[in-house]
Amino acid sequence: MAARHDAVLAPRFGLGPRLGDDPSRPRDIPAAIERDIARGRALPPGAETLPTSAAALAQNGEFQPEERRLAAQKEREAAEKAAADAIEAARRAGQRPPPGYQPPAARIFREEAAFRIRTAVEAELGFTERLVWFWSNHFCVAVAKGEQLRLTAGAFEREAIRPHVHGSFRAMLKAVEQHPAMLLYLDNRQSVGPSSRAGQRRGRGLNENLARELLELHTLGVDGGYSQVDVTSLARAITGWTVPGRFDEDAEMGAFFFNANRHEPGAKTVLGRTYPDAGLAQGEAILDDLARHPATARHIATKLARHFIADDPPADLVARLAKVFRDTDGNLPALYRVLVAASPAYPEPRKLRPPLDFAVAALRMTGRPVDPGQVLFVTQLLGQPIWNPPGPNGFPDTDAQWATPDGLKVRLETAMTFARQTPGAANPLAILDATLGPACSANTRQAVARAESRAQGLAILLMSPEVQRR
Repeated sequence: MAARHDAVLAPRFGLGPRLGDDPSRPRDIPAAIERDIARGRALPPGAETLPTSAAALAQNGEFQPEERRLAAQKEREAAEKAAADAIEAARRAGQRPPPGYQPPAARIFREEAAFRIRTAVEAELGFTERLVWFWSNHFCVAVAKGEQLRLTAGAFEREAIRPHVHGSFRAMLKAVEQHPAMLLYLDNRQSVGPSSRAGQRRGRGLNENLARELLELHTLGVDGGYSQVDVTSLARAITGWTVPGRFDEDAEMGAFFFNANRHEPGAKTVLGRTYPDAGLAQGEAILDDLARHPATARHIATKLARHFIADDPPADLVARLAKVFRDTDGNLPALYRVLVAASPAYPEPRKLRPPLDFAVAALRMTGRPVDPGQVLFVTQLLGQPIWNPPGPNGFPDTDAQWATPDGLKVRLETAMTFARQTPGAANPLAILDATLGPACSANTRQAVARAESRAQGLAILLMSPEVQRR
């Protein structure tokens, strides 16, 4: 029973077995989860080498002093010319050309993605990484918005999401809504109170994008009982939450800044409660109340249960999670512990791994060196490009998104390509025994054993229920 329990908990809360772990040794998955929780705000190795959001935005001309912008433009033009000359010289010499010039936004995005992928592949269980991805999708930004988001999407996850996944929802909410990436993605940088000093002087107006998604997606949910009046009032309360550039007031360029000149003056009423004019503190007080709202508790409980248990989450489990959310003031580890304790009641894996989970699980299982470019290509091909959801509601967290006929066909083709590219010495039965071990079904073992080639056997293993389901 313990082995069966482990076989359910490990894929449900982790990222799949790692080659080199002993599958025959019983693992205490709840203890591994507690170890992840105990690490708290600790950042994985490599995070310290990545730029802050402000430093990343400093690569963008809009967030540089004019003299630095002109110097950077000359540096870029010189680098582009040097790269083009090197490629031409290699071509003339009949040699393989070196990589071309990579713009700062593309380079930073790739470095951030590589950090994200390697951290997941190397994780003991992967529970924290699953949570980082879950919350990053809940509070999503999209690099398709432009260069500013390509520069900051990774920093957003490291600075606003990762430090709070084992903390409080309220702290994460504040960090998210005040992060430059979110303010840029949902256009709050352009939002100016109509009656503020800046609004009267420049004739600029309100932008409601962040306020609407904050209510509909980040906290209460679409059926959370708010109205358009609440959206507008909240949008007025968070005017002045901005990201300074070179034409803004004296503030740190690229970092969160409260601009009192753009803040709409006066009291604001949201969900029936009136908040006195208090500048930055007014919007923060509204966030605090939204984080504690019963509709928020229900919304977050539903999404967590859907992610970890089933597309149609059990109503009693959702109710239990919502109660714990309310009773603990949004303490997230308390919710995770409820999910772990309840998991034996739902013994069968019901969820199909999304593309990134699948790619990481394949790397963990085979022990292949991490090639971030390959993972970026695979996730793009399978419809889940990293940090680029189709809208502010993120990627859907249901099988219907991934289990389409075309999606499964491409997934199979991807598994075959991955298997063919894995070194020929890789024995799929040996990999099966070294990773799944007793958790593997007789049907899967037989199918892998009967494969016509090692590559085909490995592809069958990667497409098996034990790998595809979590």
